[in-house]
Amino acid sequence: MKAVVIYESGGPDKLICQEVETPKIKKGWSLIQVKGFGINRSEIFTRKGYSPSVEFPRILGIECVGVITESDRFPIGQRVISIMGEMGRAFDGSYAEYVLLPDSQIYPVTTEMSWEDLAAVPETFYTAYGAMKNLQIRSTDRILVRGASSAAGIAFAKLVRAQYPEGILYGSTQNMEKAGVLKSFGYSEIILDESGTLRTDRRFDKILELVGPATIKNSLAHLNEQGIICSVGQLGGKWYLEEFDPIMELKNNVYLTTFYSGNVSEEKIGEMLRFIEEYQVDVSPVKVFSLEEVAQAHQYLESKQGYGKVVCIV
Repeated sequence: MKAVVIYESGGPDKLICQEVETPKIKKGWSLIQVKGFGINRSEIFTRKGYSPSVEFPRILGIECVGVITESDRFPIGQRVISIMGEMGRAFDGSYAEYVLLPDSQIYPVTTEMSWEDLAAVPETFYTAYGAMKNLQIRSTDRILVRGASSAAGIAFAKLVRAQYPEGILYGSTQNMEKAGVLKSFGYSEIILDESGTLRTDRRFDKILELVGPATIKNSLAHLNEQGIICSVGQLGGKWYLEEFDPIMELKNNVYLTTFYSGNVSEEKIGEMLRFIEEYQVDVSPVKVFSLEEVAQAHQYLESKQGYGKVVCIV
């Protein structure tokens, strides 16, 4: 089969498309013919060598959509989604024509979506949908998305706008040249995020924090009393909160929560897909690449022009 293999950390040029042996099925695992997958920031971090638990060579990819080709548990031809687990980290992932996955992290789906649209959904929309639920969004909320041009930021905007078309939704970005395109996805106003500081005096009822620990303290300073901040991203490149005194940082009677996309089940995936169908959410990706173009997909996401969900169709 064709697969994109990385042998050492570095830039996108380290992602090499080549012929490798197709995985052999084993007990408790199923073979999936990959139809598409999204490109995720965590895979870029791993490519750069920031994931110490990952050993090279490795086929990256933490999510995929496809069909069952060999399995003792699922019907052959069943459409499936898979996200997270140790896919693309402890064992080879989805940057390939076929991927061998534990049955426990394979989720059958029934949908009429194209492979292109379905490939944009698993990790990104599942995370955005989970964060939206944990933020307990109401139609009257003044909402901020910190890291608005990211895939999760745009997915979140699409979900919120679908349910609350008249809601007030702000987005932050380090590149104000993206303001126009962000407004086209439903943002009411764009705020400059400069050196980890929001250039505004506005306060918000709900904040989706996608930059992560690098900016959580600054985000909390813009949260109204009884407000909620949900931190689900690490775009700021910082994994942990340091010198964080919960009593003082949350002193204005606010709530800090998260959403972990590894908390997943067939039922939860189904709930998200029903929401997308009910509210006719546009899940289409911003850009589509081929398997052979994975390196170019990484380059695009890391460029100043990069935004939104990028998928590869196999």
